[in-house]
Amino acid sequence: MFNRLLRPLILAALLSASGLAQPSNSVQPSLVMPPIVVAAPGPGGSRLTDHGLVANWYPGTGARKHAAILLLGGSEGGLGPGTARQASDLAAHGYAVLQLAYFGVPGLPPQLDMVPLDYFDKALSWLRRQPSVKADRIGIMGASKGAEAALLIASHNPDVRAVIVGAPSAVAWQGIDFSGQKVQSSWSLNGRPLEHLSYGDGATTMLGAYEAGLNTLASHPGAAIPVAHIKARVMLVCGRSDALWPSCSMSEMVARAMGGRATVLAYSDAGHAVFGPPLLATSPGYASLGALGGTAAGNQAARADAWPKVLRFLTVNLGSVDEL
Repeated sequence: MFNRLLRPLILAALLSASGLAQPSNSVQPSLVMPPIVVAAPGPGGSRLTDHGLVANWYPGTGARKHAAILLLGGSEGGLGPGTARQASDLAAHGYAVLQLAYFGVPGLPPQLDMVPLDYFDKALSWLRRQPSVKADRIGIMGASKGAEAALLIASHNPDVRAVIVGAPSAVAWQGIDFSGQKVQSSWSLNGRPLEHLSYGDGATTMLGAYEAGLNTLASHPGAAIPVAHIKARVMLVCGRSDALWPSCSMSEMVARAMGGRATVLAYSDAGHAVFGPPLLATSPGYASLGALGGTAAGNQAARADAWPKVLRFLTVNLGSVDEL
């Protein structure tokens, strides 16, 4: 039953540039997946393949230095079209943006399994060295699995100034292998898997599998992302109707652990596609906004409300463009 329900939801997740799941920590069902889409850089951007990184790089224009954002997509690998729209919009607002791939492209892990956290540290170091970047004004933004990564990265990088995450996780989860092979943790540190939660058994939906896994956290407390170590201010955006994983419950877990240093924007009638610039109603992706919870109109309304608040949050915590 679970395997039959899993396939259409995974396909919907890919269309929404969201996270994916599988039912257990053993061998996963073999699934024929559409290819990962690698979006070309938008105006002002270029493809970066140096220094072991794969990314779309937007250095900003003019002689002044820019606040910078490390931008992470979800389980599409980081260079999907949804994240590309975010990158272009952030660049248009005056930020230098590194839209980073972290698996699924040549030179990187083929699956979202045991992705080394030091790869992201390398990306932050590269950003700080760029002539167009103000090295003490760097933030991280991510959605879904990219949000999971963003919180992990910020928890051991005290120089990060701002963290913005959409449909986030409060814990590290097991890896995802689309070919159906056995997985460990999604993330590794010094070659070892991070402690993580496995998806719960007996569930008939992806949301149920995540909720069942989350219920085991007391037995695996080390799987919780150590967000209390984050020095930056954090904004979390979630949809109360998220059908992939309980992102609002997990956002509230993060906020409780961080006290007054975290802000949660939670939206009714919105799901896993709650985060990002609003789309035109005529956009090809508009109709799929509700594929993982809420309605297309509800997710669009959430984006229209949240995205300007995201931009204001960046201005407050990274500095206005005029200051840089």
